[in-house]
Amino acid sequence: MKIAQYSTDVTDAQWEIIEPMLPAAKRRGRPRTDLRRVVNAVLYIVKAGCPWGLLPKDFPKYKTVFHIFRAWVRENLWERINAQLRAMVRGFVGKRSRPTAAILDSQSVKSDCHGGVRGYDAAKNIKGRKRHLLVDTLGLVLGVKVTAADVPEREGAMALLSGILGWLTWLRLIWVDGGYTGDSFAHWVMEFRSQLKVEVVKRSDTARGFKVLARRWVVERTFGWLMRHRRLVRDYETTTESAEAFVFIALIRIQLRRLA
Repeated sequence: MKIAQYSTDVTDAQWEIIEPMLPAAKRRGRPRTDLRRVVNAVLYIVKAGCPWGLLPKDFPKYKTVFHIFRAWVRENLWERINAQLRAMVRGFVGKRSRPTAAILDSQSVKSDCHGGVRGYDAAKNIKGRKRHLLVDTLGLVLGVKVTAADVPEREGAMALLSGILGWLTWLRLIWVDGGYTGDSFAHWVMEFRSQLKVEVVKRSDTARGFKVLARRWVVERTFGWLMRHRRLVRDYETTTESAEAFVFIALIRIQLRRLA
């Protein structure tokens, strides 16, 4: 059977970049499924937004792809690949691999009727989940935490930062919007990391209509990137871990396209 070629498939040059980041084959056991086809299948899912069971037949069996996807979620492999590619992209544009400044924000999205955690965001009139995102000044993802939509911004931000600041030791400044205003959040950050400063970028009280706000537009652009991947337009994942993984996978696709 002829293998179909999809626009989401990795090119030879992209495969040379990502292949060393994947687990090595075991010496014993059955022959391993071609990981390039598995990666292509997951990239197809995140872009096309189809259910696992509707994965085209020229990919490996969807149960096999899903099993590998979930195994890599548990091993935090998608997050590690994103981090390695982010460092490469930053180096490609002449920046240090470790950013010292970042932007924090959240995005509420409707969720499917799955059995996972959900909530109602009264401010956005959305029942679903909330993505708390930390990005560098290029808009590349440093960390993501998915919660129910009714979780306040500051609470979600603390859950996100407490999980990633341990290895973001070089970070010195985080820009946030007015939703994070308050001494409690700033004090919590300073207690967690004394050298880390939180700076609120506020919208002018006299501004009318749409205005591009310094620094904050970077993370809004990242949310726009995510919305170009149909799997992320609505939250279909039963577990928040899988929902977070698909954010990393979308950025993996974007970063591979920048590198090759």
